[in-house]
Amino acid sequence: MNFSDVQLVRLAGIAHLVSLSAIVYAPIHLGWHQALGRVSKLLRQMGQVYHYYTAGTIVAMGLVSLACPRDLVSGSPLGRAVCGYIALFWIVRLAVQLYYDFRPHVDRFWLRLSYHALSALFVAFGLLYGWLAVRT
Repeated sequence: MNFSDVQLVRLAGIAHLVSLSAIVYAPIHLGWHQALGRVSKLLRQMGQVYHYYTAGTIVAMGLVSLACPRDLVSGSPLGRAVCGYIALFWIVRLAVQLYYDFRPHVDRFWLRLSYHALSALFVAFGLLYGWLAVRT
């Protein structure tokens, strides 16, 4: 275990929590409340559950990274498994993002910049936690 790995994981923990700003802003910018008002109650509830579940998962990954960085970088089977899960989550999230037609919704410079910054952050999460999961 080396100090810089611990610091990187702590920094990633903070970045996880900062990335939540997108989960808060997206529904406002995209008008989810009005759009979801036109679908059945079940679909609206499912969308809300998925949204909260995703936010909760990101909060958990951030808090684990802040509270247990030494465990995550230790190379223990549990640390490697958790890092593998976090890496897989972000890699899949990035892959799903490629499917979305986001262009009409990032119509301002700061939105395009934020979108690409978040994408870069997702790549960084995948690389960092993936590396921690597979290294010897």
